[in-house]
Amino acid sequence: MRILTKLLTLEPLERHPGRVLTTIGLVFAAAYLSSLTIFPRAHGRIITGDTIQYYAYLRSIVIDGDVDFTNDYRLLYAPSDNADGTANNVWLTSRTPTGRATNLMSIGPAILWAPAFLTTYAALAVLRVVGIAVPLDGIFAPFELSVGLAGIFYATLGAFLCYRSGRLLFDGRAAFWAALVAWLATPAVYYSLVSPAYSHATSLFASALFCYVWLRDRGDDSIRHHLWLGTLAGLAALVRWQDGIILILPLADLARSVATRRASLVSATVRAAVMLCGTGIMLLPQMVAWRSIYGQFVVMPQGDSFMQWTKPALLQVLFSMRHGLFSWTPAVLLSVVGLRWLIRRDGSIGWPALAVVLLAIYVNASVNDWWAGEAFGARRFIGDTVLFALGLTAIFAVGSWQRHPVLLRWTAVALVAYNLLFLLQYQLVMRGFQQFGPYPGTVRQVLFDRLTLPWRLLGVWLG
Repeated sequence: MRILTKLLTLEPLERHPGRVLTTIGLVFAAAYLSSLTIFPRAHGRIITGDTIQYYAYLRSIVIDGDVDFTNDYRLLYAPSDNADGTANNVWLTSRTPTGRATNLMSIGPAILWAPAFLTTYAALAVLRVVGIAVPLDGIFAPFELSVGLAGIFYATLGAFLCYRSGRLLFDGRAAFWAALVAWLATPAVYYSLVSPAYSHATSLFASALFCYVWLRDRGDDSIRHHLWLGTLAGLAALVRWQDGIILILPLADLARSVATRRASLVSATVRAAVMLCGTGIMLLPQMVAWRSIYGQFVVMPQGDSFMQWTKPALLQVLFSMRHGLFSWTPAVLLSVVGLRWLIRRDGSIGWPALAVVLLAIYVNASVNDWWAGEAFGARRFIGDTVLFALGLTAIFAVGSWQRHPVLLRWTAVALVAYNLLFLLQYQLVMRGFQQFGPYPGTVRQVLFDRLTLPWRLLGVWLG
């Protein structure tokens, strides 16, 4: 009985946060592999949607040695009725000024996926040597699976870095449960489990790595440290361009050091320049690719009208039933409110974190499709998961929560369960099980139908 009581308090989970997060990642990997067997994708493809253009970078560079995606798109996009496979497929028919097929996505995910892809290539090459005929075309299922599994790995590592970041500022309990909520009760969980081959899993990792290093080494005024920060910010921007705004965090430190006369304006300017140089160096692969594809080193692939800077849909991107950040995943609202307590704990961290979140809201609200197409919630904010985790950690570290640890733990579990129920509801709709309801678009469908979903599932199962 004592053991059961202890388990119900959930306290044992706090003793080994790394193991818990790793176990969740392994469960996600097993579920991902199983789902692709039980519910195979259309046309037998694993790589679909936006992922195709991210993946095309990797396949084209490794297999073809170029960034001409014409043949990659013929292999990756669903075939049409036309003999040449080009009907109704704008990606196969449109051309850039250099005559290449266009690519709207970033090269960063391909770079982070490369170790898994190349390992798969090497393993398959060994099979060919021993007489097992397997294709080395970059389309064979193990290649495509490798990037999905790599995405789950990066998402899991990103969640652990969220925990470690919170642990640098607050106690382990608050940091652990905050990391779980930030990962599993936000849009991040969908892109760590269902669609890990999108850019968002790698975005979570890259931004969390930057934030962890920034927090861990604050106070280090060396040139080397600032070059490292700039390089990591460049990696985040290479994965998703808008994530480069996290440079605000160390730039705010430099501004503060000048304001408090801890550093001269000249030395702070030098360090800022070093950071920007590090970022620029990391962005070179993207610029070189753009030069080959578009004939320019810097370009907006989606077109000049993609960003509506003077008409941001601020309220919609936050509260709309069409993938609003707070409406689809209310735990994020709690995390943003938590930044108030982070500011109380340390304003030099809290205020810059709030500035990054506010700027992210403005940037994502300024995109002409602020709802991000088909998505589980506001997926473009997943790069801010580490800041959401810090806000949640600050709230969970408040005295009233610490005095009632069991309540804190079960509140975190409830937030996660609430989001996972919605993920299940969303997946049932996307898989065509219309008997469980329409696509969520009203307040009831988005916020409340998930709570009755288990009973509806039970009713269908019992007949």
